[in-house]
Amino acid sequence: MNPAKPVETQTATLAEIARAAGVSAPTVSKVLNGRADVAPATRSRVEELLRTHGYRRRRTEATRSPLIDVVFHELESAWAMEVIRGVENVAREAGLSVVLSESAGRLTPGRTWADQVAARRPHGVVLVLSDLDEPQRALLTSRSIPFVVMDPAGDPGADVPSIGATNWQGGLAATRHLVELGHTRIGALSGPSRMMCSRARVDGYRAALETAGLPVDPSLVLTGDFHHEAGYRLGLDLLRRPDRPTAVFAGNDLQALGLYEAARELGLRIPEDLSVVGFDDLPVARWVGPPLTTVRQPLTEMAEAAAKLVLDLGREEPSPVATRVELATSLVVRSSTAAPATGIDAATVMPKVSKEVSGRTSGAPGGA
Repeated sequence: MNPAKPVETQTATLAEIARAAGVSAPTVSKVLNGRADVAPATRSRVEELLRTHGYRRRRTEATRSPLIDVVFHELESAWAMEVIRGVENVAREAGLSVVLSESAGRLTPGRTWADQVAARRPHGVVLVLSDLDEPQRALLTSRSIPFVVMDPAGDPGADVPSIGATNWQGGLAATRHLVELGHTRIGALSGPSRMMCSRARVDGYRAALETAGLPVDPSLVLTGDFHHEAGYRLGLDLLRRPDRPTAVFAGNDLQALGLYEAARELGLRIPEDLSVVGFDDLPVARWVGPPLTTVRQPLTEMAEAAAKLVLDLGREEPSPVATRVELATSLVVRSSTAAPATGIDAATVMPKVSKEVSGRTSGAPGGA
């Protein structure tokens, strides 16, 4: 007699789930379809059985709405608009519509959101700077609703499809550009430390300084939240110091624009008194005065790739080979950077480097 399979590797039919839960098959169907007319205790019991038995509705059985769900942890900036544009491009071509949700700053959507998605039965879900907890992943998997994480806040795990960018390479290119110009005292305004992209950009900044033989001064690296206000507040902190930096790498364009305001308030000219590099290359970057030197993160292309991947995962065909991809960043040099007022010759600091540095594109699991 063969030993029984462990519960987590068994599959079960809807009728078997119903018997184990002590409910009818229509009740299990209501839970699967996100119906509200199920008692909370019954819903929890059924969801737990669906998860432990690894139940997964066959795609041919899943009636889908013509929708793609996009979930942001915050939905309030031009950054989000570039992402929405990319998903819309793919959705329009596929004859689908886009539903937007916000998790109010949390990196994991609330339980109500998961129930709503189950009820909508979209073609797929794109999570931007967000992730799902294990019960939420199981809920979507049991309904055969594929999901992809774009620009993951943390390590999404080897089994979670994701689209990112070469953040480390971007931070390296931004800082190397400033070192090439002759700056030796360079500050950094990071984003939230809980976000993987923030840490990678600052790691690239540190690597550029260390490679050039320059010391990394921890007091010049301040942590913000990727908003204008943080760039302004932290910028005042950096620029009021008697030994202020002559250049600053801002972790994103919004913080760079806040830094612009801090410099203006203190009577500092950009780039004569202070060089500034941002990250993202939002449309506004080319229209501020002076136009902002920044690292282009291909946000629209990343969103398009995430939407295409989630649609590919939902088809009956074999799953795509590459489900963890990083798109290249590149340095865009404009007018916000120049040699420091001391007139240091950049050639004496480090060898000349290209003004545009691109990261590699990776389609292999684990990215770059």
